[in-house]
Formats: sequence, C-alpha cells, structure tokens
Amino acid sequence: MSTEITRVPAPRGVAASAHYSHVVWGSGRFVAVSGQCAFDERREVVGVGDPGAQARQVFENLRRCLAEAGATFDDVVKLTYFVTDISHMEQVRTARDEVLHPDRLPASSAVQVSALILPELLVEIEAYAILGEDAP
Repeated sequence: MSTEITRVPAPRGVAASAHYSHVVWGSGRFVAVSGQCAFDERREVVGVGDPGAQARQVFENLRRCLAEAGATFDDVVKLTYFVTDISHMEQVRTARDEVLHPDRLPASSAVQVSALILPELLVEIEAYAILGEDAP
C-alpha cells in the first residue's frame, strides 16, 4: 500500500502561507525524528555563528534519519523549528527550500527559544513523516 499524503495550504477561511501547509494528513506508518542540531558525525558543531550553515547540516542529519526509516523529505508531514533568534528563519527556510519541493510543504511550527543544548547551536528541527505500510 502506498501512502498518499494530502496537503492543504489554506483551508477555507484561513490565510495561506508561502512557507508551510496548514493541514497535512495521510495513512500508513508514522515516523518521528528527534530534534536534530548542527552536529557532524563526530558530534562537532558545524557552522558556529552561521545559522544558514547550521540549518543545512540539520537538514542533512534529518535526511539521514529519515533514510534510516525508509523515508524521504517527500514523506514529511510536520516540521518543528527551534531557533535562538527568530531572524534566523529566513536562512533556515533557504536551507529547507534546498531539500523540500515547494508543492510538498509540510505543516510547520517555529519557536524562538532562549537556548539549545550547547550555546554554539542556533537551530534545532524535528520531523514527522508518514510512510506506506509496505515501506521498507
């Protein structure tokens, strides 16, 4: 059984956003990916002081985690962004646009936080995906 994911950018009476879908649903196997930060495989922070570089590393880490479950960014139905400064979201969106198709934007939330696990970290992103039940 393949998964069909439905994305609704703007339900009736809700203003559309160019950055996310307001509602996303599907059926199949649920995959949750823990919040990813800008760590490389040696747990060293990539892009200290550079939110764009950190976001690109975070999306690469998300890609690897999704792949472990047999998923891709096309299967993602929800992203939650945690940033230490909301002004970083422009650079985070630029990095996101490198991996997500504009017609397949997931539901999203963005939260400014006072700190992440290390002071050098600027961005953390978690993801939820839905896969067909017959996916590997």
